[in-house]
Amino acid sequence: MMLLAIEQGNTNTLFAIHNGADWIAQWRTATEANRTADEYAVWLSQLLHMHALSFDDLTGCIISSVVPQSIFNLRNLSRRYMNAEPLVIGENAKLGIEVRIAKPSEAGADRLVNAIGAHLVYPGDLLLIDSGTATTFDIVAADGAFEGGLIAPGINLSLQALHEAAAKLPRIAIQKPERVIGKDTVAAMQSGVFWGYIALIEGLVSRIKSEWAAPMTVVGTGGVASLFEGATTAIDRFDPDLTIRGLLEIWRRNTDLKD
Repeated sequence: MMLLAIEQGNTNTLFAIHNGADWIAQWRTATEANRTADEYAVWLSQLLHMHALSFDDLTGCIISSVVPQSIFNLRNLSRRYMNAEPLVIGENAKLGIEVRIAKPSEAGADRLVNAIGAHLVYPGDLLLIDSGTATTFDIVAADGAFEGGLIAPGINLSLQALHEAAAKLPRIAIQKPERVIGKDTVAAMQSGVFWGYIALIEGLVSRIKSEWAAPMTVVGTGGVASLFEGATTAIDRFDPDLTIRGLLEIWRRNTDLKD
């Protein structure tokens, strides 16, 4: 088996190759909703070549996307260049997970995939914090069921809003400030966004734990989660591979079902 796993968020899209035993390559590109299958193929073929691979080596494809208008082109990438019908989360992929919310169809593909990927590794009740364009806080019960959660603006979104809404505030990069009290505009913005975000995480984790009323392991993942390592004790584990681990498990479950 040579699986192409595609995990598309609002900001970045991850392409990862699994050879049946290990993840052997991972690449990220900016998410562009209108990028065609042919444009993806030109970009991806060059990266495959760098690993002595080609589309002919790929035997399967699984897609998770929170950008509905992109799924058509990603599906065509698999059909046209791999001659394979892809598994698409939310369409033809059976997840094997109970979704205990009022409207299960509303649960985002990325949130359910993360729940599966986390339950494979971590025992007991879990709180997953996925930091991307939005930041999601999701509860996974000890039996693997998705119990719901909440959605907050991501740290980059907050930074962008500050810059765009206030004429005198510059566009800045996110970094951990040495001091909470800023001595100039840039330092004040960095501190407000970074430590404000840490306070948001700590406050919501505390409230969720109080409401859940049972021990939970808190797992951080997502594109900017590594920024928070060492800055808070509210997150027990940092795991960047929740999503691709979940995609691989879903592929295996569906392959078994097909057989």
